[in-house]
Formats: sequence, structure tokens, C-alpha cells
Amino acid sequence: MSEGFAPSQMSAFLNSSNLPPRSATLAQLDERARDIFRKVVETYLETGDPVGSRTLSKGGVSLSPASIRNTMQDLTQLGLLTAPHLSAGRFPTHAGLRLFVDGLLEVGDIGEDEKREIEHRLAGRGRGFQEALDEATSLLSGLAGGAGVVVSPVRELGVKHVEFVALAPDQALAVIVFDDGGVENRLMRLAPGVTPSTLQEASNFLNAKLRGRTLADAKAEMKGELETARRALDDTAARLVEDGLAAWGGGEGSDRALIVRGRANLLGDPSAMQDLERVRMLFDDLEQKEQLIGLLDDVREAQGVRIFIGSETRLFSLSGSSVIAAPYMTGRQKVVGAIGVIGPTRLNYARVIPLVDYTARVLGGLLDG
Repeated sequence: MSEGFAPSQMSAFLNSSNLPPRSATLAQLDERARDIFRKVVETYLETGDPVGSRTLSKGGVSLSPASIRNTMQDLTQLGLLTAPHLSAGRFPTHAGLRLFVDGLLEVGDIGEDEKREIEHRLAGRGRGFQEALDEATSLLSGLAGGAGVVVSPVRELGVKHVEFVALAPDQALAVIVFDDGGVENRLMRLAPGVTPSTLQEASNFLNAKLRGRTLADAKAEMKGELETARRALDDTAARLVEDGLAAWGGGEGSDRALIVRGRANLLGDPSAMQDLERVRMLFDDLEQKEQLIGLLDDVREAQGVRIFIGSETRLFSLSGSSVIAAPYMTGRQKVVGAIGVIGPTRLNYARVIPLVDYTARVLGGLLDG
């Protein structure tokens, strides 16, 4: 990344799989249309205001305002530009922003000073990884001007021991111990007729199946082995095994930490005060923990930075927001989480993309450390 990215290199840096079909492609645009389209988008991202033909003619486009208007009308019919009303200037649609980001955006690198700041703040003396995650979201929200968001990693440690401990006739504690000594406890309701020998039988079965494997892998494989469990155990013990597997989170779903910092930055957008309803919807979206974790988990499948623009995600379709996120991984290239920035669609993509990418790489280095 030291020399930045030209448009032709973007596909290696950004992962745009599983996206909705575009309204148009760059191949459909001649040189004039491509130049005007680029100028409209760049001006809109800088100012947040609809862009008129006179603004472009004064800003370096060597065409008459009438010629520019005709080309902008063509781009509007292609679904790349839109306008608040007929006599207003144009701004990019979500499809137009996607085309610009994928084909025309030139992504540079961040400066050495910013790299050192990121490394220093995330790897502060005595700071644990959870504290580093919290610091990373605050740092990104400040540098990028949006809300920083990160989801804690899925637990990748092997299982050392499992046990069901009776607490009352109708209640037990499901205990799982990991290789690093970490422990998860879950209270469980017991069906009538569960005896101490049933608890021991279920514990022995799960120890034999889970020991030495990660809980996520073991749970996935056990789904196909539950029929075997029902044949090997009595009905009560088999039901207990299923309940135990369901109870242990293993760092998944609602048990995982979601950190969001910098919501106030979203009100700093000049257009925010004119569109408080959109900001309110975005704040509501940020409270949807499970959906936001699910979105970031989709990023874990990518090999680079992922960008979601407006209606490309169901979560942010109403607020019309963008998400720029990247997976962070161990030195063995094992992806364990994702970090990103959420903000209005007119985020400074060229600046935020490398910020997110570098922060994710520093987090990965801390995991190895």
C-alpha cells in the first residue's frame, strides 16, 4: 500500500462480492461522461451538496453548461445520478457511488505519522486485547469522522473440559473450560427425571466429542452426530447434550462484544442537521446488535476491505449509510473478527479505506503478540 492504489488495482484491495447488480458499467460511459461523472461524485463527496452544471464548467470541465447538463441527464437515466428536484443539481445514487468506488476511486496510503499513532495507541503499555479493540474504535471514529465499530473475535481456543453440575432438582450449571483456562458457565433448566448419573453420562459424551477442538468447529460437526447421540444415550441425556451445546456461546452471537464509538461524529456532517430523521434511523440501526454483528461477520469472509453502500445492506437501507470494514486475522491468516467505520454515504472513501485496512492489520499483529 505504500504507493497507493490506482483504479485498476482496486479489485485486489476491495472485496465486492455478493453485491446487488449495478445500474450501469464504466464500459457504457464515453470519456466525456466518465469525466463528468467523476467530477460530480468527487465534488459531492467534498461538499455534500448537489452539483450543478455551472459548478462543473467553472471547476475545470471544458464544456458549456448546456453540454454538461445533457451528459448529466444521460447519467441520471443510467441510474448513476439523481436530483432532489428537476431544477437542482445532481448527486450520485447508491449505485453511482458503488461504480465510482469500484472503478474510479484512487486510494492512497496513510502517512507514517498516522501509522505510528495507530500502532502506539493500540499497543499501549499493559493494554489487553479487549482494551485495544475499544481504543481502535475510538481512534477510527476520530480519524475517519464516522462511528467506529468492532466486534470481538470468535473464541478459537480448544475445549479442555465440559461438565454439568446439579444445582437444584430442576436446574444445572453447564460448565466449559478452554485451553487457556477461560471458563463459560450457563444456567440450564432440567427436564423432570434428570439424575446425577444422567448428568455424568452427558458430560462424558461431550468430553469425548469436544476435547481438543474449538467449540465452533465441534458444534458444527455435532449437528450431524446428534442422531448418534440419541442412539448412544438415553432420551434424557441426549436432550441434555443438545441443550448444553445450545447454551454455550463460544463467543458467538449475543455473547460477543460489539463496540461502537463516535456516534456524535455523525451529527458533525453538515447535511445531518438538515436530515435529522436519517440520523435518528442510523442511531436506531446502531442499536441492532445482532444484525450489526452479522454484517461484520460477513466481512470476515472477505480477503480485503469491504464497502457496503446504503441499500446494499438491509440494516442501513433506510438511513442510507455506508460501512467500510476489514477483517483482522492472526499471523496464520485465521480471520477472527472485523473492524470498520459507519457514516453517511459521502464518507471520504479514499482516506477511510486505508485507515480501516491498516488498523485491522495492527490488531492482527497484537493478536499474535
